[in-house]
Amino acid sequence: MPIPLVNSIATWFLKKRFHQMELFLKYPNEVQLELLHTLLEKAKNTEFGKTYDFASINNYKTFSERIPVRSYEDYESMIERSRLGENNVFWPTPIKWFAKSSGTTSAKSKFIPVSDESLEDCHFAAGKDLLCMYLNNNEDSLLFTGKSLRLGGSKELYKENGTSFGDLSAIIIDNMPFWADFSSTPSSEVSLMSDWEFKMKAIVQETIQENVTSLAGVPSWMLVLLNQVLETTGNESLFEIWNNLEVYFHGGVNFDPYRDQYSKILPGDSFKYYEIYNASEGFFAIQDRNDSSELLLMLDYGIFYEFSPMDTYGNENEKVIPLSEVEIGQNYAVIITTNAGLWRYKIGDTVRFTSVNPYRIKVSGRTKHHINVFGEELIIENAEEALRKTAKTTNCEIVEYTVAPIFMKDKEKGAHEWIIEFKKQPDSLKEFTHILDQNLQHVNSDYEAKRYNDTTLNILQIRLARKGLFYDWLKKNNKLGGQHKIPRLSNKRTYVDELLQLNTIKSFSS
Repeated sequence: MPIPLVNSIATWFLKKRFHQMELFLKYPNEVQLELLHTLLEKAKNTEFGKTYDFASINNYKTFSERIPVRSYEDYESMIERSRLGENNVFWPTPIKWFAKSSGTTSAKSKFIPVSDESLEDCHFAAGKDLLCMYLNNNEDSLLFTGKSLRLGGSKELYKENGTSFGDLSAIIIDNMPFWADFSSTPSSEVSLMSDWEFKMKAIVQETIQENVTSLAGVPSWMLVLLNQVLETTGNESLFEIWNNLEVYFHGGVNFDPYRDQYSKILPGDSFKYYEIYNASEGFFAIQDRNDSSELLLMLDYGIFYEFSPMDTYGNENEKVIPLSEVEIGQNYAVIITTNAGLWRYKIGDTVRFTSVNPYRIKVSGRTKHHINVFGEELIIENAEEALRKTAKTTNCEIVEYTVAPIFMKDKEKGAHEWIIEFKKQPDSLKEFTHILDQNLQHVNSDYEAKRYNDTTLNILQIRLARKGLFYDWLKKNNKLGGQHKIPRLSNKRTYVDELLQLNTIKSFSS
């Protein structure tokens, strides 16, 4: 298809969709409440709907008082019944797909229901919107002259009892229309390979022959792939291989720790980065402006949002509020009700609103990934901002890291222990440690108070990780590729102790 015609069709879709988006931008809370009523009406005759008498719920107050907030464990028995082929348990249309996710907080697998509605009206709709926003902001884009290099999960799809499960990316790829394969690389056959290391080699060989104009995937794993591409071709810049490359659509982990490394292999100011916020449970927010660190919360994807302020989260007096009551700058746990039958479900993420007109957010971390052993309330957002500033000051490059507490013992005060794998080490580890500690105090007043005169916390300790340590830990735990991430912060020492033990063992990949 000629490029002018492709751009004309894209422009038509763009204008049509922007007209729809104007509705939730102008009337966000009304759109959300109407969506809630639609979800309740559709599911009123399910087992879950009858249990809580959805038919009699006609306002948010009744909804919030009648239906309890739930975690995966509270849903597990119903999800298992649905996986065995039972219909109409928590959603009226049959659930044929389940996104398998182990996360980083538990070795136990989760199976998140993916309905036809959530596939079409959420995940696929978001993909179209992402392209619409990008094209609207970059009218001279030549995105459709080439292909998108997509890097999805490493697991195949498995079928049981008439239902299927696998990585969300595998489910999406398997359900894409046939024409989508023509605009993407690698092929579906390679994308769905289960052996991650073999798959990476296959992707390199297939994609270096293509005209790649965009990248899409998790920053940590995409960086591994792109470095392999450069190593295979002997080039220093990706533009030497794909001279029409113009944008990277990324999500899954905070991009800041990887930004400098991407700048080196994608030099210049013209290349664009667009962030997305999605999970197995749904697609939530999209960067809608060039060079922005804020994400527009998408309010018409079949997801009704609620939020729990982190200062009461998990307490007896936990507070849950609708979108209309959020405040700028507060840290909230995200609770969702979806068009796949998740009702008031805790997804485990935390966000901070940067704007309420329209509603824009930044992802600040995970509810279970923080350190508060000594009252310091250190969250991932704090850690990564301090680490980014420290790396810039000391002219070093960081590959991966994780942090855990050093517990008080006898009269010895506590501290934080960081394991860091450097690509380029700082000249002085002592200076790096001091600057990181100061930056943490600057971004977190609770940490600063505990560090004042070493009142509660001693200065942090840093352990140098050998090359490939975190990769080997992921491989050992069968977590290579896809959405698997390094656990950044933990109140326990489980991950740190495993990594320290592995730090002395010869690399699995050598």
